[in-house]
Amino acid sequence: MLWDYSSLWKETVNQIKGEISEQEFVMWFGNLQYDGAAEGTINLAVPSSFYKDQIVQRYKAKIERKLAELQGSRLLLNFQIKSPPRAQTVRRERDSLTPGPQTHPQLKHEYTFDDFVIGENNTFAANASIAIARNPGKAYNPCLIYGGVGLGKTHLIQAIGNASPADFTVDKIVYVTAETFTNEFINSIQDGTAHLFKKKYRSVSLLLIDDIHFLQGKTQTQEELFYTFEALYNSSRQMVFTCDRPVSELKELTDRLRSRFERGLSVDLQPPNYETRIAILKKKIENMVVSIRDDVIDLIARNVTTNVRDLEAALTKLAAYADLVDKDISLDIAKKQLRDFFAAPSQKNITIDIIQRVVSDYFSLSYADLRGKKRTKAIALPRQLAMYLAREMTEYSTTEVGYEFGGRDHTTVMYACQKIEDRIKTDSTLEPIIRNLKRNIREYRISS
Repeated sequence: MLWDYSSLWKETVNQIKGEISEQEFVMWFGNLQYDGAAEGTINLAVPSSFYKDQIVQRYKAKIERKLAELQGSRLLLNFQIKSPPRAQTVRRERDSLTPGPQTHPQLKHEYTFDDFVIGENNTFAANASIAIARNPGKAYNPCLIYGGVGLGKTHLIQAIGNASPADFTVDKIVYVTAETFTNEFINSIQDGTAHLFKKKYRSVSLLLIDDIHFLQGKTQTQEELFYTFEALYNSSRQMVFTCDRPVSELKELTDRLRSRFERGLSVDLQPPNYETRIAILKKKIENMVVSIRDDVIDLIARNVTTNVRDLEAALTKLAAYADLVDKDISLDIAKKQLRDFFAAPSQKNITIDIIQRVVSDYFSLSYADLRGKKRTKAIALPRQLAMYLAREMTEYSTTEVGYEFGGRDHTTVMYACQKIEDRIKTDSTLEPIIRNLKRNIREYRISS
């Protein structure tokens, strides 16, 4: 007798989808497929042993309870490892996006929504970018994507260009860095071709400018961008910008240009959490000829917590070793090859987590209190010092720092930093404390 629980499975998944976050659902249930059934048993296909272990640990009991509620009797789950042809990593809605007919010379073809891994740290920014690509000039105009180094700003802004409507020809899409925009503007003045510069930038349908923090202090270039902004905005043409911090933190930016950036939608990118780091690594491995074991992927994800670029660097090193030495990457080999990488300053001495641990130890506070909501006098100063050191010793933005201190707003971090800077001028005891903390942070080593 043939058993078919496919309809039951679909209803179970639909109900679970409404009970967990969208990013959690995409991350785990997007890789879980109905794969037939036997009497009292549903077969489910998962892409790897890692996913099987995670699903069993996180959701098996929940799934079984939901099946029992709907079926009226208990059903067993049987997991089978079957690698899918391509992992789903972003919302299904992106499939409706139609790429433009031509390859744009300034856009990297690999920067697409299909290759962007969505996790808790970037859901808002990714979904906003998808909406912009679907309806440029109508949804969220202008849009500013901001975040620290290596978190995917350039990937998203170029993905918008790559997924633009078919009638957006190459000449109607302009992608440049703020530095290139500045250099072109200066050259147009020197060459007497300012009219051509204005025509190029004010006649586009989609303007994408990367790294606008470069414009700080460049008053004349800011003036030109302001008039370009006005021309495009008034004709409902889409603009997207990226920055390494919120516009409110940019110094030497004219008030009227700042107000234009703040007119639209601002979305931030946070460092990826553990689950997202796992998904990113697996996505990168799909495009490699080398096979990386799940325990090695877990090793990288647990030790590289900064950004996507550092994850890629660790993976590339292992792939190169496997190719050149012609050996499979075991866990011991991975630990040996990545020992220096894990111990590098970007991984060891300047993470917010280490700063928090050193500061909490120094002041005999609990790690949880420093990150928590308590505002007692005994915690206030250490927390402000930790925020100040995070800004001094890392490349994280105030938004990212605030996120690591209980989800506080970036203005709270800015206030804490200013408070410490002001106190240093009047309190002679504070500077030696900061020196000691910095030394302790640099000497800190996480036990493996």
